Amino acid sequence: MLKNEGDRLARVVVCTPGDEYFNPGNLAEHNLLQLADSDLTLRQHDTLKESLRASGAEVIDLPELAGHPNSVFTRDTALVTPNGYIKLRLGLDTRKGEEAWMADCLNSEGVPLAGEIIAPGTVEGGDVILAGRVAFIGRTIRTNDDGIRQLSALLEKMGFEIRVIPMPCTILHLDKAMMMTGPDSILYCRELMAPDFLEGFEATVLSCYESATANIICLGPDACIVDHANSRVIEKLEGIGITVHDLDLSEFAKGTGGPNCLIMPVERTA
Repeated sequence: MLKNEGDRLARVVVCTPGDEYFNPGNLAEHNLLQLADSDLTLRQHDTLKESLRASGAEVIDLPELAGHPNSVFTRDTALVTPNGYIKLRLGLDTRKGEEAWMADCLNSEGVPLAGEIIAPGTVEGGDVILAGRVAFIGRTIRTNDDGIRQLSALLEKMGFEIRVIPMPCTILHLDKAMMMTGPDSILYCRELMAPDFLEGFEATVLSCYESATANIICLGPDACIVDHANSRVIEKLEGIGITVHDLDLSEFAKGTGGPNCLIMPVERTA
């Protein structure tokens, strides 16, 4: 299963967008910025899946959940840990129901249930990064204090040290501010967090402005997927010897999502 986001990605759940993601009536209610172009979106998602498979990952493509255009962003719905998955509770009301949808998928994949976040707690997967001995949790508009308390209790029993990082209300998820680039290495935004949080890790600093973001997919210690628009991060990662798979994911940025938002990591291998 999964203990470190910097290990080799071996199995992952994605969701090919369908009618819900392309429904113009869903924009405001579901916090989508612009209507995506359907043909381009599907081509971009196909390229993402091809890149994941080419890296050696098994890709499970889950059908879109009816009434849930955000179900394409599978990352937020659960957290897979060394002991099984934790069923999360999403912070956006219109996403309620995606948790059970993902739980059904993980159950069918043989992943045991390790815990559940219950009301009034909320935790979204984009706010949690497992880094071997440390679990980073973002306190955001989608992940609240009660959710952090519940999740911390579950993860501490598994041996994780908890580091809670507060994010400004303008930042949707922690994965905009930081992401693993290897088992002991992290890419982070200097404007959004203090380096003290990263003690014990090799940190690559990024200045987050315009399209620059730490939202990437770590495929393993030597490779990442990065949105083509994130040119400063591409340059930064290539400069430290990481192979970058540069993908155009513009149609998912219209839904406020980046590469990491589009995958639910189920298994990574050291």
